[in-house]
Amino acid sequence: MSVWVLVADASRARFFSADKPASPLTEVTELIDPVARLHDAELTTDTDNRGRSPKGMGSHGPGDAPSLKTEQAGHFAQQICDLLGRAHRDGKFSKLYVVAAPAFLGILRKCRTLSHDKLVVGEVAKNLGTHSLAEIRAHLPQYL
Repeated sequence: MSVWVLVADASRARFFSADKPASPLTEVTELIDPVARLHDAELTTDTDNRGRSPKGMGSHGPGDAPSLKTEQAGHFAQQICDLLGRAHRDGKFSKLYVVAAPAFLGILRKCRTLSHDKLVVGEVAKNLGTHSLAEIRAHLPQYL
């Protein structure tokens, strides 16, 4: 079985494979969440100004529910974890490296199942989603 590398942020996830520990990466598939690029205001269609002060001074404090963008990132992270779960069950990889934007890495950690945690052999907290294969590979161990 090969090693997989997930490179992700809140709007895009790229999955790579390496057949041998020192092999170059080959792109397997990609997931894109176009909703993640929208602003919070664009995510709602019927705003009623709840959570705003009477004078329009903004929303309430840090105890409020998560923003729609954070919620959407959680849904996208779950899609990624579901894809990883299916791929592992199908025998497509035995080890996983995760390279993700720091905030999104935290969200991914929350959705992983225990079986995924056993598969994750390394993490890199960097946003490399738009980088080349060579640049991504340079942030990983020489022998995967």
